[in-house]
Amino acid sequence: MKEKERNQKDQGIDKIIDKMMKAWGLEGKMKEMDVINAWPELMGQGIAHRTEKLYIRNKVLHIKLNSSVMRDELHYGRNVIIQRVNEFAGTNMINDIWFE
Repeated sequence: MKEKERNQKDQGIDKIIDKMMKAWGLEGKMKEMDVINAWPELMGQGIAHRTEKLYIRNKVLHIKLNSSVMRDELHYGRNVIIQRVNEFAGTNMINDIWFE
């Protein structure tokens, strides 16, 4: 096989992994994990420390906080949270937030 032909057929590992993630339907899950891991960066350390549980299911962000005062404050700012999460993800990842 000629060098030129081999280089055209070879792909970078990142492209191969991207194709596998899309084929297995895991691309969205990876973005969800990115959002969850970036929660302190998105919302700040104060909110992150009071967050006990955080997950996304059916385009709904579920947040369990250990502070009722913080839960009430975040409830009023839910549109800002939705906007921040969607901007970070680069897609319309969540439509609503449920506080537990």
